[in-house]
Amino acid sequence: MQTLDECRVEIDTIDNEILDLLNKRMKVVERVGEIKNDTGGAIYRPEREKAIIKRLQKRSAKNDGLLNESAIEAIFLEIFAVSRNLELPERIAYLGPEGSFTHQAAESRFGAMSDYLSLGSIHAVFKTLEAKRAKFGVVPIENSRDGIVGETLDLLAKSSVKIVAELYMPIHMSFATKARKLENIKKIYSKDKGFGQCREFLSEHGFENVEQIPVESTAKAAILAAQDENAAAICSHIAAKLYGVPTMFDDIEDDIGSQTRFVILSDFKNAISKDDKTSILVRLKDAVEPGSLVHFLQDFDEKNINLSKIESRPSKEDGGFGYWFFIDFYGHIDEDRIQNVLSKHEGEVTWLGSYVKGEDSEI
Repeated sequence: MQTLDECRVEIDTIDNEILDLLNKRMKVVERVGEIKNDTGGAIYRPEREKAIIKRLQKRSAKNDGLLNESAIEAIFLEIFAVSRNLELPERIAYLGPEGSFTHQAAESRFGAMSDYLSLGSIHAVFKTLEAKRAKFGVVPIENSRDGIVGETLDLLAKSSVKIVAELYMPIHMSFATKARKLENIKKIYSKDKGFGQCREFLSEHGFENVEQIPVESTAKAAILAAQDENAAAICSHIAAKLYGVPTMFDDIEDDIGSQTRFVILSDFKNAISKDDKTSILVRLKDAVEPGSLVHFLQDFDEKNINLSKIESRPSKEDGGFGYWFFIDFYGHIDEDRIQNVLSKHEGEVTWLGSYVKGEDSEI
């Protein structure tokens, strides 16, 4: 290939081959969907998808491919999303509105073709799943800056739906406005935590005395800023773009490393992948006895089960100052060593889900 035209001809030829191979893959996917429909198998299999991506990443590295790990994951996650829609179209409920960070998280796993249902609260997502009006739900469970999302934990404690996957997403804030000059801005919209995450930016640009109006989401902030040329929004870049508000500044958050852990909820159990994490809620019967929590955790230590998180949570059912404990540990609920531990504590442990470990577990 010596000329630009020759390169373009070669690219067109390769694109044709890629399309033919993708159609060939989808034929097999279609058959997989028929088999799963007959057997009741789960359409979304995070452990299988992760295994495919890891295998392809190793293959690319071995062959000195130009596609890095992130590029391979981005391409194949979209292929998987299209494949699932061919197998069986599924509806995904998420904490909205459209353009929220939860919406971004949902699309990163289920692709642009899926049927999305935007809901106004985490509680509404759980109710929708329990009523079978959607197959999957996406909600935040933890933020590196603000900690655990209590509502998600409280609902998991009493819901029939389980965690089937987790994902970590960097949270970057943008400052969007239709105003031509900063001094024209008379009000700023954002979620209450959005203001807290961008205090330094607001101070540096002299916005301490500008009216700050909390709204239910950063996407809602973008919607309101789109309607007022003297207003601004602290929101996601995708929300600003979606609602037609020009972005004046990107990445304005105080903590550039801020990220949120999201969980995908559904009604099935994942198979063991050997790279799993399990979440449980613990209500110790003898919680008032000295050392009761220590004794519980020692059982995990004796079986060499690594805990990745333990978080206390006020018990709303017990009254007084009782506490539950939210615990993440590495392993699958069906592993023998884990069953050996949990069998000692029947009636004290609520299983919240076992799922493929996310890429970043250091939140």
